[in-house]
Amino acid sequence: MRIILFDGICNFCNKSVQFIIKRDAKGEFRFASLQSETGQKLLEKHNIPKTTDSFVLVDGDQASVESTAALKVSSKLKWPWKIFALFLFIPKPLRDIIYRIIARNRYKWFGKQESCMIPSKEIRERFIE
Repeated sequence: MRIILFDGICNFCNKSVQFIIKRDAKGEFRFASLQSETGQKLLEKHNIPKTTDSFVLVDGDQASVESTAALKVSSKLKWPWKIFALFLFIPKPLRDIIYRIIARNRYKWFGKQESCMIPSKEIRERFIE
């Protein structure tokens, strides 16, 4: 099972989850907020600091963070989004510079919510408590 952990109060992150759901033709991804009990347990299991506010992809026994997680997710989406996986060939430190600029400014640019997103009935089964 592939699980995406995301910042549940971040508007950009919530829109990203909606974007992924619409383009995940096979329904491969499940979602949990970093703030949830499940999110915290998965961070601990994969030795990722519980204070992380990064996008995390848990794929079986492996976890990826930051740009690597985002690009691995894109590789499973419908065309043309798969093409972004080619950026995995760029060294991680360079990719993560851009990722961190966006992450550092996401609340300022996109805002945040007071509480985590509540999924609609249509997509509720894709979320893990």
